[in-house]
Amino acid sequence: MYTVQEVIRLVSTKKKSAQEIAAEYLERIGQKNTDLNAYVEVYSDVLEQAKKVDERLAQGEKLPLAGVCIGIKDNILRKGFHASAGSNILKPYVATYSSTVVEHLEKLGAIFLGRCNMDEFAMGSSTENSAHGPTKNPHDLSRIPGGSSGGSAAALAADLATVTLGSDTGGSVRQPASFCGLVGLLPTYGTVSRYGLIAMGSSLDQIGPFGVSVEDVETMFKAIAHHDPLDSTSVPISRRIIQGTQNKKVGVPFSFIEREGIDAEVLENFKESIDALKKKGYEIVPIDLPLAHYALAVYYIVMFAEASTNLARFDGVRYGLSVPGGTPNETYINSRGQGFGKEVQRRIMLGNYVLSHGYYDAFYKKAVSLRAAIIQDFQKAFQDVEFIAMPTSPIPAFALGEKTQDPLTMYLADIFTVPVNIAQIPGISVPSGKTKTGLPLGMQFLATQFNEAGLFAIGKDFENHG
Repeated sequence: MYTVQEVIRLVSTKKKSAQEIAAEYLERIGQKNTDLNAYVEVYSDVLEQAKKVDERLAQGEKLPLAGVCIGIKDNILRKGFHASAGSNILKPYVATYSSTVVEHLEKLGAIFLGRCNMDEFAMGSSTENSAHGPTKNPHDLSRIPGGSSGGSAAALAADLATVTLGSDTGGSVRQPASFCGLVGLLPTYGTVSRYGLIAMGSSLDQIGPFGVSVEDVETMFKAIAHHDPLDSTSVPISRRIIQGTQNKKVGVPFSFIEREGIDAEVLENFKESIDALKKKGYEIVPIDLPLAHYALAVYYIVMFAEASTNLARFDGVRYGLSVPGGTPNETYINSRGQGFGKEVQRRIMLGNYVLSHGYYDAFYKKAVSLRAAIIQDFQKAFQDVEFIAMPTSPIPAFALGEKTQDPLTMYLADIFTVPVNIAQIPGISVPSGKTKTGLPLGMQFLATQFNEAGLFAIGKDFENHG
C-alpha cells in the first residue's frame, strides 16, 4: 500500500512512471472490486491521464501530486463522466463541468481512477442505500464499510487507490474512516469548495479526504483548501483565523460519551486512547457540552429541510431520469417515484413537513435556534482547551442488513459525528485499535474553526503512540 509521499518519491525519482502506478491500481481493482463494490465506475481514461502526467513531467513541469491515484465519491463531478450520487434518478447524467476540487488536483498531477459508491444522495450511514447495491467492508465482507462515503473508504482500505475523496454532512467521511481503519478529515465548513459537489445539506456538506496516514490527509487537504469565488460559502483566506488556545489540553465530554448505546469495547478503547494521549504529554480536561445530546435532533431537522429543498430540482425534466406521464405533474411523480429510493423519499417528505405552514416555527425555526446554542457550547469549551476528543462512532462496523429496517437506530449511530457538522468546526478520525474480532475503531479529535493544522499535529502524535 503506497502512501502519497511514496508515490511522489517513486515518480519524481523515475523509479516508476505514473502509468505504471496507475496500472497497478487498475489491476487490483479488477481483482477485488467485484467482491467489494467500492467503485461503481472505473474511468476509461485512467492510463491516458497517467500518460499525460508523465509527459508533463518530461517537459519539466512541477507536479506536486504526480502519480497520486484518487477515487472520488459519486457526488463529485468530473467533466465528461457520469455522476449519479448513488441514485437511479441521476444514472443517465453526464457532468458538463468538473468540480473545483477535481480541477485543482488535475493541475497538480493527480490521476482519477473512478467514482466510488455511496448512499443515495449521501443519505445513510452504511452505503446500503445505493442504486448500485451495497459496498462491503474489506476487513469483513459481511459488514458495512460505513457511510455515506463507504465506497471511498472501502476502496482505500483495500488498496484500490492512493487516497480517496468523500463528502461529510454528518460524519460521512469520519465514520467510514473509523470502520475501515483509515484517517478521515472533515474540514472546517467553507475551507474546501463545494462547487461541483451534488448538494444534500448545503449548510453541512463538506468534501474531505481519506488517507492511510495523517500525513496523507494533510497533504490532500492542503491541495484542495482554496478560496473559490464559484462557491458562495467559500471563506476567503484572509478570514481563516484560528481562535485556539495553543495549549496541549484535550477536553473530554465524559457525560456525553458514557451513555446508553455505546459499545463496551468502544468505550474501553476510548479510555485506553485517552491514557495514550496522557503519555504523549497531553492534559485531559473533563468538559461539559450540555446541548450536544440535542445535536442529532437538530441535525436531522435541518438536514431533512435542506435536502428536500436541494432535491426539488430533480424533476425528470431538465436532466437525469425522465419517466413521461400524461401531464407534467404525472411526469414529476413517475420520475421521482421511480428515481428516488425509499430513504430519499422518506427524508424529502420529512423535510417538506418541517418546512410546511404550521410546523416551520415548531420544528425548523426551533432547530436553527438550538443550532446556534450548540455552536456557543463548543466555543465556550474551546476557551479552555485546544482539542476535544470523542470516539468517532459508538459502535464498530455492523452487519449488512442489520439496521436497514430500523432507520432510527441507523440515525443514532451518528451521535458523535453530527455535532461537529452542526458547529461547522473541523474533525479528524484516526485509527485507535481494533475489537477482539479485528474490527477497526477510531478516535475523533475536534478543534476550533480553521485549526486543521492542530488536528494534524495531535493526529500524528496519536497515530504514533504505539
